[in-house]
Amino acid sequence: MKYTVTGGAGFIGSNLVDQLINDGHEVVVIDSLDTGKKENINPKAEFVQADIVACRQGTVSLSAYTDRVEKAISGSDAIFHLAALARVQPSIKEPVKFNDTNVNGTLNMLVIAQKLGIKRFVYSASSSAYGNAKIFPTPENHPTDPLSPYGLQKLIGEQYCKVFSICHGLETVCLRYFNVFGERQSLEGAYCLVMGIFANQRLKGEPMTIVGDGEQKRDFTYVGDVVRANILAAQSDKVGYGEVINIGNGDNRSVNQLADLIGGPRVNIEPRLEPKQTLADNSKAKELLEWSPSVTLEEWIPKYKKSLDLCCGGGCHFNPSDDEQTK
Repeated sequence: MKYTVTGGAGFIGSNLVDQLINDGHEVVVIDSLDTGKKENINPKAEFVQADIVACRQGTVSLSAYTDRVEKAISGSDAIFHLAALARVQPSIKEPVKFNDTNVNGTLNMLVIAQKLGIKRFVYSASSSAYGNAKIFPTPENHPTDPLSPYGLQKLIGEQYCKVFSICHGLETVCLRYFNVFGERQSLEGAYCLVMGIFANQRLKGEPMTIVGDGEQKRDFTYVGDVVRANILAAQSDKVGYGEVINIGNGDNRSVNQLADLIGGPRVNIEPRLEPKQTLADNSKAKELLEWSPSVTLEEWIPKYKKSLDLCCGGGCHFNPSDDEQTK
């Protein structure tokens, strides 16, 4: 089968591309490389460097650009739409830039999918849509109340998917990711997530910066499990009508617990606007996709530390006694 992955040079997208190719599929990667890395792209994939924001229908000045993207995508059995600007705090500072990519870019890809007769569109949504949830574990029918432009934008993308299923018969499914971790997560930059930030600080011999009291809890979900959920969503005959499905481990850990697992000194900084807790009810994923998580944070962190040479004995960047220092 042939699949297109937008954002295929990014953290989650590149892992998905690798798995699809390992499964014997033909894969097209669409990525602007604004945040993705070319070295992440599997050499067996067809790569088209393109900005999804520029892929607008009916724009004369961009028609050749859009045609090139459509030619590459044509014949795909499904589009996995992962391309996004995916951070909460930067979206607060640059809401227009984030809206262009996360809303307009998603709409552009839906229009292309509908025009080309693509069977299914798998959309990478976000648990940020819930805001400060009141029920834990949080089910998909929990009221949405985003706290950031990013959360709102990802929610709008879900609604566009549903509308395209209703109006055009395009099969869509939306996967609400919780806090994804795993291979190729960034160690630096504006889009670096908390685990990468901590690891990078330890590599530099710096204390880990804990936002607020560090007791905020997150549902950390392994990237390989997220990849598997995407593939199941593309192939399942139980979805395709704009369903929203949580993809989370169904368990959570505090930021302090994450810091304990990485090990080392830490320092607390000012709190910021963010949910106090995320925790997925993943029963719908089990029912519709026959999916369940397979890797825990505790299982993966030791391998991660070893890969970064963050283990004591041979290139150790901190002392065992560091763990006992004041938070």
